[in-house]
Amino acid sequence: MTESPTVFVIDDDADVRTSIEGLLKEAGFRAISFEKAEDFLRDARFDGPCCIILDVSLPGISGLDFQQQLRKAGVRTPIIFLTAHGDIPMTVTALKSGAVEFFTKPIDDEELLRAIQKALARDQAIRERDAGLADLRRRYETLTPRERQVMNLVVSGLLSKQVASELGTSLITIKVHRAQVMHKMQAESLLDLVRMAEKLQLIRRK
Repeated sequence: MTESPTVFVIDDDADVRTSIEGLLKEAGFRAISFEKAEDFLRDARFDGPCCIILDVSLPGISGLDFQQQLRKAGVRTPIIFLTAHGDIPMTVTALKSGAVEFFTKPIDDEELLRAIQKALARDQAIRERDAGLADLRRRYETLTPRERQVMNLVVSGLLSKQVASELGTSLITIKVHRAQVMHKMQAESLLDLVRMAEKLQLIRRK
C-alpha cells in the first residue's frame, strides 16, 4: 500500500496548525506539524512525496532564513509560504528561492490545496529525476577505466578511428570497447549516450 503524501506544517500559531491539519486530513494527506523550524530539523523524515507549509514569522529561525538553510543543505522539498503581513520584496525573495506559492493569511482552502498538489507533483518529479540519475551513475560505475575513456571521447564527437588514434590502440579494440559501453549504459544510440553523458555532467550543453 502506497503511503499518503506528507505535508509538513511549520507555524507557531496553534490555531493555524490545527485548522490546516484538519483540511489536509480531509483531503487525504498525512499532516505533521511543528511549532518551530528547529523542531522540524530534529524530527522530520522525508520518506516519500512531501512538501512544507511554512510561516514566514517564526520564533528562532525565520521562514525565509530556514528556506535558505534547506537550499544550502541540498534539501529541495517544495515550500508554500504563509504570512500574516506579507510584502512584495518578501514574496519576490521567497519565489526566487524556489517557493511554490506565497499566501497571506487567512488562506483560501481551495487555493491552498491546489498549491499543495502543485508542490507534491514537483517533489515527485524531483524524486524520479534523482532516482534516474542514481541509476545512470550506477551504470557508469560498471564501466572499466578504459571504457570510460572511450565513452568520454566518443560523446565529445570523435569517430572510432580518432579515438583509436588518441588512445594508441587498434580500431577493432575501440569498436569492442564502444559496444561494451553502449551495452552497459543501456544506450540505444549515440545520441542517447550523449544525453546520458550530459546528465552525468561529463559534457556540458552548449
